[in-house]
Amino acid sequence: MPELLTELFSEEIPARMQGQAGEAFHRLMSDMLAPLTPQDIKIFTGPRRIALSCQINTQVPGRVISERGPRETAPEKALEGFTRKHGVTKDQLTLQNGFWVLERNEPPVDAATHIAAQLPDLLRRFPWPRSMRWGSGSGFTWIRPLRRLLCVFDGKVVPFSLAQDNDNGHHLSSDAITEGHRFMAPGPVSVSNTAEWLDALRSRFVIPEASERRTLISEGLERLATEKNLTLVPDAGLVDEVSGLVEWPVPFLGQIDDQFMDLPAEVMQVSMRINQRYFALRGADGKAAPWFGFIANIAPTDDGSLVVAGNERVLRARFADARHFWDLDRRKTLASRLPALDNITFHAKLGSQGERTQRMMRLAGLIADMTGANKSAAIRAAELSKTDLTTGMVGEFPELQGIMGGYYARHDGENDAVAQAITEQYQPRGPGDDVPTAPVSVVAGLADRFDMLTAFFAAGEKPSGSGDPFGLRRAALGIIRLIRENGLRLDLVKIFTLAAEALPADLQNAPDLDLLPQFIAERLRVQLRSEGARYDCLAAISTGNTDTDIVRLLMRAQALQDMLETEDGKNLLAATRRAANILRIENKKDGPHEKTPQTTLYAQAEERALADALDKVEPAVEAAFAREHFADAMKEAASLRGPLDSFFEEVTVNAPEPDLRLNRLYLLARLERMMRLIADFSQIEG
Repeated sequence: MPELLTELFSEEIPARMQGQAGEAFHRLMSDMLAPLTPQDIKIFTGPRRIALSCQINTQVPGRVISERGPRETAPEKALEGFTRKHGVTKDQLTLQNGFWVLERNEPPVDAATHIAAQLPDLLRRFPWPRSMRWGSGSGFTWIRPLRRLLCVFDGKVVPFSLAQDNDNGHHLSSDAITEGHRFMAPGPVSVSNTAEWLDALRSRFVIPEASERRTLISEGLERLATEKNLTLVPDAGLVDEVSGLVEWPVPFLGQIDDQFMDLPAEVMQVSMRINQRYFALRGADGKAAPWFGFIANIAPTDDGSLVVAGNERVLRARFADARHFWDLDRRKTLASRLPALDNITFHAKLGSQGERTQRMMRLAGLIADMTGANKSAAIRAAELSKTDLTTGMVGEFPELQGIMGGYYARHDGENDAVAQAITEQYQPRGPGDDVPTAPVSVVAGLADRFDMLTAFFAAGEKPSGSGDPFGLRRAALGIIRLIRENGLRLDLVKIFTLAAEALPADLQNAPDLDLLPQFIAERLRVQLRSEGARYDCLAAISTGNTDTDIVRLLMRAQALQDMLETEDGKNLLAATRRAANILRIENKKDGPHEKTPQTTLYAQAEERALADALDKVEPAVEAAFAREHFADAMKEAASLRGPLDSFFEEVTVNAPEPDLRLNRLYLLARLERMMRLIADFSQIEG
């Protein structure tokens, strides 16, 4: 199959948009080329270009198009309108099943013709998050000014223009020309296929594959770090960003002046990352090293000393700013900053950060009582937890919330547990983040999240669809992980109720507050699904269950999962479903069948055996649940497998004798009630 190569060459595309643009171009081109059966599609993205190569057929096959018109009995004007619309006469129509039908042969279309007809419109509707206008005479927009349109099929240019009617399309038309590195190899170069294009770019200091640039950046910096017995601080996001900023990545290391090495390591790393896209390094002892890594977009003609010196000079200025904030912030204690929180609005309906702090202090004390954490330390941690929002360092680098509060708390001489809790209050920030285990830290994190969820739900700000501007889903997952990974036995409904009591009076009974337990349950199912666990087991034991002790729920769900993975468990599930199906059908006739079965009406030994088994199993299950011995409860339930199998093999439930039929339905209803003590087996998948 012949090859198609298309490159959209522009001014610098923001790094964060390149990946999305590549995916969009892949999707749009795949749809456009579908009649040509594209194969081996490859996408290339970089600072100044988005490109695609693939193999396609030489033409769009011909086809017969059939379009139904008005009915045979329709007014003549309807038929005239149809023929006029399609530029045909009535003689060219045929009657099919009472309708006038137009059939026309659409001839094959050359691939180049198809592409030239479709691609300009595709570019005009390209879904950039935002676009810009430039020049005059055209309404065509792009993320940055578009400079060239390379489009080559089977070694030849596919001719088309962006001009449309009175729009000059910036005088852009297709050609076979690309450009190399802006500084090291400027100017146009002609190519006729993807191999030539790749060779031409590489020889002109451009690496077109984003994945290769990422590899060169990571491996290059790691190699330089290893030479100095250092390690690179992992930062995949920064590698991705930098790979979108450079076409020819050249790694270097620079030194950090000793005068800045007493700055907190997090301050140095964030300052380097946010301001300069520099990489942090650690020494053999795991502490911040007096070195930093960076990527140049040129290969210097010297050994790079001027490039390194220039970046070191820039970093000194950045660290001098950080030093200013560090020294200035420590002149005031965190406690002295508390009044300033009253001037920071948390939410229009929920008051200030100062008012939120009071709610968190109260909630932290209550949760500390439930968990056995140091109550006074938990309350103090909650009191000081948001004070670093008033510091210059956090104002400059919001990413350091909590972290700076911990440093300043230690500087003020606060209790170590308090300082640690302030540092860890936002953990876990994401799925890969560690969960705090220190009791005071756990309480501070829970108080923060419970207040956040309760307050925002009361204010009518619950998430909707994919929108979650306040990060409430993340807060719920944080609560779940703090509870699960620390084995905390907490009644969530009780805590939400306590949290609501501290809200403004007009919000304490907001209807959305009732949705909070279900919101946590949904997030728990999402987390279990991401872990590959049987979330249907959690749904089964949660249906009709008002228990919100996450640890207990998960213990029950795991015990149920373990039972269902045994042969007895699988058969018990099948028999329970069979009983439920029978009852559902018979209840429609003369149900519900909730009476106690009469032992005198048991006509077969299998009925008596099942009843005796229920007499033994039901109290045993209840006792095991009371002791939270859920595995024992499931084992007792699984023992019903034998009597149930025999019952369904030997007993006809719908017996011709009315009294026998009803009694057997009462027995199955009793079985179903007992099984619902364990779980709602209708929720089990498979």
